[in-house]
Amino acid sequence: MAEKHLIALDLDGTLLKDDKTISAKTKMIIQKAREQGHEVMIATGRPFRSSEIYYREMGLTTPIVNFNGAYIHHPKDHNWGVYHTPLQMNVAKEIVEAVNSYTIHNIVAEVIDDVYLHYHDEKLLDIFGFGDPNITTGDLRSYLKDNPTSMLIHTDEEHVKSIRNHLSEVHAEVIDHRRWAAPWHVIEIVKTGLNKAVGLKKATDYFQIPPERIIAFGDEDNDLEMLEFAGYGIAMGNAIDQVKNIAKEVTLTNEEDGIGIYLNDLLNLKAL
Repeated sequence: MAEKHLIALDLDGTLLKDDKTISAKTKMIIQKAREQGHEVMIATGRPFRSSEIYYREMGLTTPIVNFNGAYIHHPKDHNWGVYHTPLQMNVAKEIVEAVNSYTIHNIVAEVIDDVYLHYHDEKLLDIFGFGDPNITTGDLRSYLKDNPTSMLIHTDEEHVKSIRNHLSEVHAEVIDHRRWAAPWHVIEIVKTGLNKAVGLKKATDYFQIPPERIIAFGDEDNDLEMLEFAGYGIAMGNAIDQVKNIAKEVTLTNEEDGIGIYLNDLLNLKAL
């Protein structure tokens, strides 16, 4: 395959092994693909501050999709543009008001790299403190000062469905929401219409690479639109059934170099 392809990589459960590292084999094959002229980019639900380490590790020079499409920018080209599409403040505060009547552990709002915790929580501070953001703790209805890029509701497994039902009934026209993979019972909320495919579309326009030459890898429900948009939408072997059902193909797991082995074969890289 001599034509240039765009390779889009989810991080957790996809590019990253379970210990949050990139395997040497997959990294080597990705580098070989780049040497042959293919473009490689990251598309993740993570904020930039906790994905930048992998962007730098792989020496990427491409745009990056963060917060599932709510924040898209090019770390190496400030002229490329910054696409930040947050929730409206009034919607965010209505959500806080509504979920207070449910059993929840916490609500987190992120404004790019500013983090707001509704309740003090040492465990969440460890997770959201990665990349040294500004962290504020207190009632979000009082302390949240800017439209949030993303909101997270941390609850128990048995309450996830009822909270999501409420969000769908009351806020369906202005938000989209998903749930995190186990063991975290977290509902993630972004502005309606946002997903990783939105970021991929901007990248295809930038690189002049059509969707049929996009190779995208993912494992969770926040990857669905991206895999459907890509000509090669590939589910990891460890992906949830919903992702495997819509994927064009299924590769090996994130622990078995699923990305590297698939790319080596598809692009005839002869790296193995």
